[in-house]
Amino acid sequence: MADYNDALFRAQFPEFADVTKYPAAMIDAYWDMATLFISNVECYWNVLQGKRLVGSLNMLTAHLMVLGINARSIGGKTPGSKQGGFTTSASVGEVSVSKLAPPAVDGWQWWLSGTTYGQMLWAFLDVLSVGGTSVGGLAERDSFRKAGGVFW
Repeated sequence: MADYNDALFRAQFPEFADVTKYPAAMIDAYWDMATLFISNVECYWNVLQGKRLVGSLNMLTAHLMVLGINARSIGGKTPGSKQGGFTTSASVGEVSVSKLAPPAVDGWQWWLSGTTYGQMLWAFLDVLSVGGTSVGGLAERDSFRKAGGVFW
């Protein structure tokens, strides 16, 4: 089971290094919230193990922190708070900005595109989701099978 490592989190995301502004207890609480979305239990059939699991949970923790902090202090400058999408137009007189939404398929992807950390996690999970595995119980069953049950 993966646990929160404050030194590692702050090394991976130095923008949260200020222990006064971002106390360890606050980050740990957001890390626990992240485990509601991504399980911190390591299983041999799970693609998220070891560094991948901890890295994913750290990215999601940073994402949740930015969303939580922004919700409490609208307009505040917070690390990673840049919204997803591309700016398509902007004007100066009577300030107007238009954005093109990111190519999100579902609510999960749209939610992750809300911060740069969520975008990092989205890209990482997308790379890991290519291919797949069938769970069998024996190592030789972790493979794709042809018709008739023959291994490739």
